[in-house]
Amino acid sequence: MLILELGHCGLIICIRLILICLFHDSMSTFSMEDLQEPLLAEIIKRVTRTTDLNSISLVSKRLYTVDAEERGTICVGCGLHPATESFSLLCSRFPNLWKVEINYSGWTSIEAQGKQLGNQGLSVLSSHCSSLTDLSLSFCSDINDIGLGYLAHCKKLMALRLSFTPAITSDGLLSVAVGCKSLSTFHLVDCIKVDSVEWLEYLGRAGSVVELVVKDCKGISQFDLLKFGPGWMKLEKFEFEINGNYWLSGPPPDPASDARYPYKYDICCENLKDLRLAHIITMRSDDEGLPAPTAQEIGLRFLLRKCKALEKLCLDYVVGLDEDEMIALFQNCSNLRSLSLRLMPLHQRDWHFRTPLTDESLKALGLSCPMLEVVELTFTFCSSGYPTEIGFTQKGIVALIQTCPIRAFMLNGANMFFDSGLEGISSAPFLEQLELLDCKGITDAGMSFIAHAPRLSSLTLRKCQDVTDNGIAKLAHSAKLESLTVVGCHQISREGVQGAARLVRYSADSESHDSLKGMKLTGKPTAPPVLETFAA
Repeated sequence: MLILELGHCGLIICIRLILICLFHDSMSTFSMEDLQEPLLAEIIKRVTRTTDLNSISLVSKRLYTVDAEERGTICVGCGLHPATESFSLLCSRFPNLWKVEINYSGWTSIEAQGKQLGNQGLSVLSSHCSSLTDLSLSFCSDINDIGLGYLAHCKKLMALRLSFTPAITSDGLLSVAVGCKSLSTFHLVDCIKVDSVEWLEYLGRAGSVVELVVKDCKGISQFDLLKFGPGWMKLEKFEFEINGNYWLSGPPPDPASDARYPYKYDICCENLKDLRLAHIITMRSDDEGLPAPTAQEIGLRFLLRKCKALEKLCLDYVVGLDEDEMIALFQNCSNLRSLSLRLMPLHQRDWHFRTPLTDESLKALGLSCPMLEVVELTFTFCSSGYPTEIGFTQKGIVALIQTCPIRAFMLNGANMFFDSGLEGISSAPFLEQLELLDCKGITDAGMSFIAHAPRLSSLTLRKCQDVTDNGIAKLAHSAKLESLTVVGCHQISREGVQGAARLVRYSADSESHDSLKGMKLTGKPTAPPVLETFAA
């Protein structure tokens, strides 16, 4: 598709080029006004960027009219002023909108950017856009339960994503659950006033939701998710995350241990294909803080025993993982294609202080998951002076990559992985993308080995402090890389990366620990380094 950035004349030229492809024999007799609306609609459908669509609509009145009929998605936010009046005009102009995103990320004050779109905006949306199926609200401080109540009139709404909407409570969510019978995708992120889950119980009984994401909602615990009940049976994607120093507070009380508690772990989730659990404690500990040797799991870890159809699994710093349970999961999930494990050392049942999984897990993974293509292994709080704090070994990791058709591999904080490990994976026949982060044992010698990987086209180095310009020169000499990204590697210079790949991204700035390890221990996240881009 041509990039339409040439103004009105350029747009007309681009349109004529499309028409030449379709009617090359009779182009000389064509003018814009001769075109049939279906053909104009087809041209507009091939333009994907909003800025280009806005420019196209100014080329002619007919394109303006057709664009208004065909436009199905819009994203609005800080530039909408006055908010309600402008939004009403947009909804009137585009009557067939099916996807709307309202995002006030970066909004600071009424004085600087005007008033945000509030409840009346959702009233306008529900009355003007009868085809609405997908709505996202992000950083919308002026929308509360009254606004959500208007969404109950959107009978076709199938996807609702709420991110940092601080005025919304459980009552508003319940009104959406009751009114929107077709709701199949529901995301709730950082909504601080949601403190009960009647809405979740209702969605579970309705049985229409196939994608459920709950992140950073302090009023919702992992045990509350048991109340989703029969809804688990149809669920295909689930994500639950909390943040902060969660492991320091000890395991939370498990209400399901009370025989009188109506919600139990006898839940069916056989259709779950995509699962992510992040920053939760799933096992009781004894008085000394060690895992209780006879304790059953608590909370959402029950999912790991129940899933049979997983294709994507992400476990981020989950406290209480059991190796026998993980081996059984890998043996049951032969369709697994993507695996992300983020681990930190803790006291195990054998009294060793290490990450919970060993090479036995990697061996089971390699033997049982023949379609595995994407793997991330991240380790944090592991001392470089004690490599045994990581349960995996270099030999086990190399064996996994040589066994499975892995095309994308990320290794983060692996202080037991050295240049000889890169030599081992350099012969992997499927490896296309490699990311090495905070790997202290990797040097220029490792770059020499990886330069000979037969299919490697993308390499990322972040905080690999022993790789220098000499190592990058060896990569450049191989002339294989399509993409190279270097961040926070202090011995690699801006000049050293130029020409090493067809597309190079570079920053000498270091990343924060939270950014590097995928954690959120502190309050406000720090901005990532700004990358310079060089194209060959």
